[in-house]
Amino acid sequence: MEKWVVALLAMSAYLVFAFIVGVLAGRGRSFWSVSEYTVADRGLGLVLMWFLMGGTVFSAFAFLGGPGWAYSKGAASFYILAYTCLGLLPWYLIGPKVARIGARKNFYTMGEFLGDRYDSRAIQVLVGVISVLAFIQYLTLQIKGMAYVFNVLTEDAIPIWLGALISYGIVIVYVATSGVRGAAWSDVLQGILMLLVAWVVGYTVVYSFHDGVADMFRGIEASRPGFLTVGAEGSGMSPMSYTTILLVSVIGFIMWPHLFTKSFTTTEKKIKQTVLVYPLFAIFLVPILFIGFAAVGVVDPAQLTGPDTILPHLVTHEMGASGIVYGLIGAGALAAAMSSADAITHGGSVSFGRDIIQPLKPDLPERTQIWIMRLSVIAIGTVAYYLSIFGAAGLVQLLVGAYGSIVQFAPAVYGALWWRRGTSTGVIAGLVAGIAVNYYFQLVQPATPLDINAGILGLIVNVVLFVGMSMVTNPAGSRADEYVKA
Repeated sequence: MEKWVVALLAMSAYLVFAFIVGVLAGRGRSFWSVSEYTVADRGLGLVLMWFLMGGTVFSAFAFLGGPGWAYSKGAASFYILAYTCLGLLPWYLIGPKVARIGARKNFYTMGEFLGDRYDSRAIQVLVGVISVLAFIQYLTLQIKGMAYVFNVLTEDAIPIWLGALISYGIVIVYVATSGVRGAAWSDVLQGILMLLVAWVVGYTVVYSFHDGVADMFRGIEASRPGFLTVGAEGSGMSPMSYTTILLVSVIGFIMWPHLFTKSFTTTEKKIKQTVLVYPLFAIFLVPILFIGFAAVGVVDPAQLTGPDTILPHLVTHEMGASGIVYGLIGAGALAAAMSSADAITHGGSVSFGRDIIQPLKPDLPERTQIWIMRLSVIAIGTVAYYLSIFGAAGLVQLLVGAYGSIVQFAPAVYGALWWRRGTSTGVIAGLVAGIAVNYYFQLVQPATPLDINAGILGLIVNVVLFVGMSMVTNPAGSRADEYVKA
């Protein structure tokens, strides 16, 4: 039997298992409950929270984009480890306060939280629109990853469009049927698999081409001086670019609405426990980067369709691996992509239903709300699927670009919890301006002043306008006190 056939069978078996786990997770739960679909009735435990939050980082971005950046940009890829360790730390302070307020007011989304704090339905809808657009961008990254895996590991037998359709189609079904609980339980399965595969593959790749990790790095330094030092001649990134990409990722991490709203799915104690054990995921990311470094000097860039394909290329063209290894790597990579895709898809559907439709139609019956959210799973998935097949951006570029939008929520969130003077006018002015600046430097003028990340430039403008406009407009009053004292 040919290797690609064995790989296809192994990946198919994994997909069937993931589908069963995801669908059965919602069995016995209320199918028409908004609370169950959106926040699992606020009852997720520590293990589920750890895998659910960790799966967002350990995605197609990490499994494919991480090795791609290590291979093409060298030391710049270490920002992935740094922000994995640091990104969730703000949640230790933000999460418990948000959880208390959310439980008291029965919130399900960031839009509801900010709309109530600043007494503005416009803010809620604006947050919903920005969230859905960023979710689509982030989701496109995951679908691209799934497509790469199927296409390369089956040696082009499964085309890009079909691989993406099969794997993401399964995600759509179990998210639509089981909500956040389906995503959480699927992430447990996917997390265990991808973490085991990451270490096995990382070790195997390094020792296939080098005598060990130290030998690998000595060889890179000898052949490509400066490649392992950020900002040095030969480095793939300037110090300013590296620093501001790390900064936008750390500030923006918990601003992702699907992560922010996990404050509503569990208790204050579980939030703090999750933050404390979360950096363990950074340890599991180390061998993923080693895969990319191991390929430096081994693989000619001309052999690749892009750096993001370095892992499947090594397996299929350089290592002489068996079909079983093909399948294991494929299943691990699919697990990484799907563990993020399900949470993002669910988050997008909840933001669309609760933050965009609900404010416009506040008297919708609960069953209608559920139908809207479930149908929006399909709609959001369709748009992201189209962009993943016909878009040209790389995986890490898609992630960083999406962070540039999401980080703009930070002034409004921090202001809601710790600054009584913040107003809706300040929030809207800062948010709109920050988003505009971010997209200007992403889409119109890619070269930024001093090589500062576009999202940070937008955030600077955002903060200035938020503070300035809030100081000259009337604050929310007693409602502000309620949030600050929570």
